[in-house]
Amino acid sequence: MSTVIYAVLFSFLLSTITSLFLIPLFKKLNLGQSIKNGIPISHKKKAGTPTFGGIIFIFSSIITMLLLIKNYNKELLLIISSLIAFGLIGFIDDTLKKIHKKNEGLTSKGKMILLLFVSSIFAIYSYYDPSIGSIIMFPFTKKLFNLRILYIPFIIFYYVSTTNALNLTDGLDGLATSITLLVVTFFTFLSFGMGHYTLSISCGCIAGALLGFLRYNCYPAKIIMGDTGSLALGGAIATIAMILKNPFIVIIVGGIYVIEALSSLIQIVFFKLFGKRIFKMAPIHHSFELHGWHETKIVSVFSIITTILCLIGFLSI
Repeated sequence: MSTVIYAVLFSFLLSTITSLFLIPLFKKLNLGQSIKNGIPISHKKKAGTPTFGGIIFIFSSIITMLLLIKNYNKELLLIISSLIAFGLIGFIDDTLKKIHKKNEGLTSKGKMILLLFVSSIFAIYSYYDPSIGSIIMFPFTKKLFNLRILYIPFIIFYYVSTTNALNLTDGLDGLATSITLLVVTFFTFLSFGMGHYTLSISCGCIAGALLGFLRYNCYPAKIIMGDTGSLALGGAIATIAMILKNPFIVIIVGGIYVIEALSSLIQIVFFKLFGKRIFKMAPIHHSFELHGWHETKIVSVFSIITTILCLIGFLSI
């Protein structure tokens, strides 16, 4: 456990220092966020806030992992690969947004193709890896189920859903960072308790990096993680739960991700079918904004809910 603590502290310091260096650099390079139409008017003041912030905690996490973890096993390589691969998709999206001078990056179809491609690689690898295989656990039941060949399409869907859900959650200053910090902390303790020590240290590295980044991402944000960060985190969380053979636990501890994604899906389907909207705006955090909630209140309430969900997650094991 001492190594996990060192991992958290070192990645926190590295993330803080990297933030102090990169935020002014991103401002100088004019890597500011463009604000799209159709969101609460209060977000207009965020225009120009540096994006690409995911680079900070991706870099800090990986460097700390490589320095502190002596056993470069498959768990470490999977976590690093997921951060880089999914983060790269987000980086391409953020770069195109900057090139186009507006909040339009990859097309929905283009992003989905890339997510499906990368997710397929992880799904196929895990299926043929004997240490992971096609067996999954259902929370609360403690029973193992062998999905056999159905494991591959299931994991592909699982990766795409998790990355998109986290991407949708990243709509307020500090929201995705705070929620994911709690979720990754949960996995730090869970993986340690299950004997996955390399994975636990890796989770600690991500948690520390997010904690350092949160100082500059909380309201009013000095930097935004962008798709670079949200997709990388979504991919990492999906990978962590996959290694632990417990992908469904993300539905519990990441309940906020699920609510955010479902609110958007319900809004779209209901509008197409009936021409009306259920929520004032989706994802649901914007709806709370339009009901008069301040960003900091939404982040605080969602974080408290996530803390409770993480406690429930421990009870489900």
